[in-house]
Amino acid sequence: MASRLWNREADKLLHSILTLESVSEAKRFFRDLMTEDEIRMIVDRWQVARMLHDGRTYREIAEDTGLSSRTIARLSRWLKSGKGGYRHMLAHHHPE
Repeated sequence: MASRLWNREADKLLHSILTLESVSEAKRFFRDLMTEDEIRMIVDRWQVARMLHDGRTYREIAEDTGLSSRTIARLSRWLKSGKGGYRHMLAHHHPE
């Protein structure tokens, strides 16, 4: 599965993302690339990861986001034992 996910085209997309120079550019690109629901899903995941990192409980996160405890638990697993992407971004790029 990893080879189908991270292929040459995926690398091209990631390289393109790395060239974005502002939040405004990123907003325009991602809005053209994804639906509003897809953007909301990614924003929700990032919000939950930040809240978990900050020590918030599942109950608090569910109340604040409206997401299910099952979704929050899945994100918690990825945060703890994923590929380290969340941990890296939270350690280095945790804007308020």
